[in-house]
Amino acid sequence: MDIKLTALDWLVFGGYFALLAAMGWLLSQRRAGNARDYFLGGNQMPMWAVAISVMATSQSAATFLGGPDQGFRGDLTYLATNIGAFIAAFVVMLYLIPRYYQARVSTVYGLLQQRFGSSAKRQAGSMYLFGRVFASGARLYMAAIAVSMVIFHNIDASSVVLSIVLLAFGALAYSVVGGIRSVIYTDAFQCAVYVLAALAVLLYLLWLIPAEPAAIVSALKQPLDGSGSKLQLLDFSLDFGASGVFTFWSAMTGFVLLNIAAFGLDQDMTQRVLTCKTAKEGARAMLLSVVLIIPVMLLFIAIGMLLYVFYLRPDLMQQGGSELANSFAGETVTVFMYFVLNEMPAGLRGLVTVGVVAAALSTMTSGLNSMSSVLVEDLYRPWRLRRKPQSSEQHFVRAGQFGMLLTATALSAMAVLCFYWQQFSDMPLLAFALSVMVFSYSGLLGVYFTVLFTRRGNATSVAAALICGFLVPLFFQPYVLQWFGPGFAEWDLGFTWQLCLGTLLAFAVCCLGKPKAKQPVFSAAATGDAA
Repeated sequence: MDIKLTALDWLVFGGYFALLAAMGWLLSQRRAGNARDYFLGGNQMPMWAVAISVMATSQSAATFLGGPDQGFRGDLTYLATNIGAFIAAFVVMLYLIPRYYQARVSTVYGLLQQRFGSSAKRQAGSMYLFGRVFASGARLYMAAIAVSMVIFHNIDASSVVLSIVLLAFGALAYSVVGGIRSVIYTDAFQCAVYVLAALAVLLYLLWLIPAEPAAIVSALKQPLDGSGSKLQLLDFSLDFGASGVFTFWSAMTGFVLLNIAAFGLDQDMTQRVLTCKTAKEGARAMLLSVVLIIPVMLLFIAIGMLLYVFYLRPDLMQQGGSELANSFAGETVTVFMYFVLNEMPAGLRGLVTVGVVAAALSTMTSGLNSMSSVLVEDLYRPWRLRRKPQSSEQHFVRAGQFGMLLTATALSAMAVLCFYWQQFSDMPLLAFALSVMVFSYSGLLGVYFTVLFTRRGNATSVAAALICGFLVPLFFQPYVLQWFGPGFAEWDLGFTWQLCLGTLLAFAVCCLGKPKAKQPVFSAAATGDAA
């Protein structure tokens, strides 16, 4: 593959990075006076910006590449998982957000300290960091695929690794000084860029395909391979395998749990909600982000469906369509970028590539800041104050900046591992990005359900529950099952069902702990209604 970016493409690149650098410089002029300002923006962030930032964080390069991949390979059933997102949003609004604001915690794991002591907070924070390295590392890897295709014209291991380093450095360059304030406002800018780029691709595809809209819809309803309609929204089949993760039953169970964890227990997204002035504004920002995700995700899936028509339905193309060459191993994974680099004209090609980079940097900076906040507030600050009680707030701000550098290194290493992991699993990009979250979410959900709805548990059972929640999805990985024999290697349990099982077992383990004292059950009535 010998695709060269033109001068116009590079001009688009230059304009984007110039704007990004200018935003980073302007936002860094207001330096954080203390750690709370650095990590939570002094609780002064506007609701609209927080909502867009939450959406941008949840979308990432996994959406930019995985969304079209889902449309190209599958159907609309992924959109139905937003039913679970809405249910989860109301659970988080009712039970968690008011409690976080009432306790004035800097991280969501500070709530566990009130119930089980400081060791439980450290354990939960450590589990989050471990899981976030998995999840954000996977997203960084996906973005690196696109960047490698643009810069090096291949997805060889050496090219992808160098692309990972470039993206990590770029994310650090404009976010390390300004803290969460810089991250949230640049997220809004990045979101506008990648949505504009996606719209450009959609409109260009519609212009390239000569068929009438009715013919396109008919082709999507009746694929040539005889599979089901690509316009199917709800799948009521009871499938517990990897192919059944986007069914209605999975949306009502596993995806509810997945989104409760994402919006209420994952510092990466919850941190943004905690930057609002009040719990009510934070809850509204979260709900607005759930609403905004639906049209954006539909946009990317629609691109994938038009790519299916463009490449695999020559009967609808006057010139016989275009062949999807085998230039890349597993070419369906990168079908979106393959189209961008081979079919889109100069200028638009640069814009779309910039959109991929924008989606990647948005998620990367979010992960860096949230992980650094847990490192500093939950792990380092207690240790430091025990030894030097007079430590200044500026010391913890500098610690936060160093923490971002440390986490950038960890995410880069994980992204390199994901290059080999995803190829081994042969899992679609979108499903792969979602599945890696299960490792930390299972245990955290089990622990927090114990906190919210029972009086059971102690620091020891919290640790055991977190470990149990991690081991359940680990057991169902193909590379682990094969060690137990050929029969086990054939087991195929979807990641949403792994999450349900892991959460249930973690909850049971956590409840085994006998409380050391009488403990309250948190409820909406006790914490105040966020809605």
